[in-house]
Amino acid sequence: MNPYVPILVLMAVGAVLALGGVGASAIIGPKRYNRAKLEAYECGIDPTPRAVGGGRFPIKYFLVAMTFIVFDIEVVFMYPWAVAFTELAMFGVAAILTFLALITVPFVYEWRRGGLEWD
Repeated sequence: MNPYVPILVLMAVGAVLALGGVGASAIIGPKRYNRAKLEAYECGIDPTPRAVGGGRFPIKYFLVAMTFIVFDIEVVFMYPWAVAFTELAMFGVAAILTFLALITVPFVYEWRRGGLEWD
């Protein structure tokens, strides 16, 4: 038996469950629409100040989203590195130092823009 067959079966089961859940909610779910549900939804924050053409969202919302993405990706890449640390030797050390230097750039940007200051 091909060693990739269980992976493909698991991917197929995951796809069926995901698509089945979306399809079932579209068919079974309630269809009660009101004015608030039909408005465009970005983040739940009312744009301030209101501009003539609709308004802009505060940068703080996007900085919080960027914080999540940056640190989530950092953990995703550092965990396998920590598990295989002894087998990677100096190449692994150089690779993770380069990665940490690159991750520092968006962190410093967000810090300078005030994303870490909570009101």
